[in-house]
Amino acid sequence: MIIAATLCGCSARQYALNRSADALAGSGSSFATDDDPELIRDAAPFSLKLMDSVLAETPTHVGLLTAAAKSYTQYAYVFVQQEGEVLEDSDVARAAARFDRARKLYARARDYALRGLEAAHPGISSALASNPRAALARTTRDDVALLYWGASATGAWIGLSKDTPAAVAQLPVVEAMIDRALALDESWDAGAIHTFLIAFEDNRAQRAANPAAAARKHFERAVALSQGMQAGPYVAFAESVAVTAQDRAQFKGLLKQALAIDVNARPQWRLANVVMQRRSRWLLSRTDQLFAQ
Repeated sequence: MIIAATLCGCSARQYALNRSADALAGSGSSFATDDDPELIRDAAPFSLKLMDSVLAETPTHVGLLTAAAKSYTQYAYVFVQQEGEVLEDSDVARAAARFDRARKLYARARDYALRGLEAAHPGISSALASNPRAALARTTRDDVALLYWGASATGAWIGLSKDTPAAVAQLPVVEAMIDRALALDESWDAGAIHTFLIAFEDNRAQRAANPAAAARKHFERAVALSQGMQAGPYVAFAESVAVTAQDRAQFKGLLKQALAIDVNARPQWRLANVVMQRRSRWLLSRTDQLFAQ
């Protein structure tokens, strides 16, 4: 009787934890529809630490691992890295501290994504180290979110760690992840994979003969899939391709297009558009610094 009661108690606890994990994994929509980035910045740490706590008890919950990878990546980019970028012109030491913190958050996000892939496909983590593309051949459409957030977190971590050979050595893993995601479901999340690739084409280990042309194809596809209602593709093309080409007119035109988007037209993208429009204004304020003439 005692054994049975103990087993029932453990089962009930695990059931409750799984339900909590399921709920947390699907809790991002309320943040996405908000129009107040500061409110989300203040609320996000509690949500992140709650995910950490539940994952400590349910370490192989793929849905929550995916949500944690996404949430940590977004928090690091929007509320830590971008703040560091704004500070660079006025306070190099504080900017460096923000970048260091962002690196740590991206590393945590990357680890969650890799844990999710390992939970779904045991043994894939070790295989990634030797042959990333072959390792990821077993992934399916169900894994696209993990592949995307794993690539995003790792890519951002590398971007802030270019003086660290061990970080740069992970670039083939990023390429394999995002290319596999593209092959599995190129329209995922209204073109998010294409938006990622706009900037990434110029940073591949083996660049295309014309990375700007490849980036433009991704830009056009991202705009088509989002019906022109996401600011992200315009901002990505402006600050990567237009700046590299030193095309001031194109840069300003793209950012004005991003600013013209009605953030309330697609509630599910409201917060993302508010954030990207804020970045558009900041980039426009730095036009003379980004362009030689």
